[in-house]
Amino acid sequence: MLETVLQTATVWVVPILLAVTLHEAAHGWAAWKLGDDTAKNLGRVTFNPFRHIDLFGTVLLPAMMLIFSGGKILFGFAKPVPVAFHRLRRPRRDMVLVAFAGPGTNLLLAVASAALLHPIAAADASTFANWLARVAAASVWINSLLFVFNMMPLPPLDGGRVAVGILPRPLAMRLAVLERWGIFIILGILFILPMLGDLLGVDLHVFGWLIAYPASLVAWGVFALVGLPPDYMVGFMFAVMSGG
Repeated sequence: MLETVLQTATVWVVPILLAVTLHEAAHGWAAWKLGDDTAKNLGRVTFNPFRHIDLFGTVLLPAMMLIFSGGKILFGFAKPVPVAFHRLRRPRRDMVLVAFAGPGTNLLLAVASAALLHPIAAADASTFANWLARVAAASVWINSLLFVFNMMPLPPLDGGRVAVGILPRPLAMRLAVLERWGIFIILGILFILPMLGDLLGVDLHVFGWLIAYPASLVAWGVFALVGLPPDYMVGFMFAVMSGG
């Protein structure tokens, strides 16, 4: 029983750690290559997940969300990589590249994870192969979710910084002002709004159409990109979600 629980837990823990670590390291690496070595000097351009884990955001907050929601809600964040945008060689353009580096890495991880299912499927069936297949499928889903969530055009999310960098300056400045309030707006939309909806008897659960549904489309596209049929994806995603 304990072995089964640990195997199921690692199906999610392994891809989450990889996704978060590479996401943050990609921000630091991109900034370093574009002229700002702040993250490099602080040891944040690394594959060591402990350099990117935030005790509250990566451990305590997700755990509390899962406990108090009965396992229905999961939300958390890693320790942000410090970037001195004024040190970038071309601050406005490079800010976009640094911001996109994180979600872009998640998208690449999703593709690589889906591609990994080809050799796994060709290998002899075993407990390890089954576990590895579930990890790969979970990685596709997790990285698709992180890509969609982080690309929401609202600072301080990466998509908000990308929008600030590409919008005309008057619109960009108005959007940039929201950065200090952005996290509260996100929490309000994803969690407080549904709670109010439940009290009022109105369906205000926007997580599905705002993040989960677009992430499903991204995951579907990733599987199609590596040549896996839709029913193949559905089978693996069902196995991941059901723990079987």
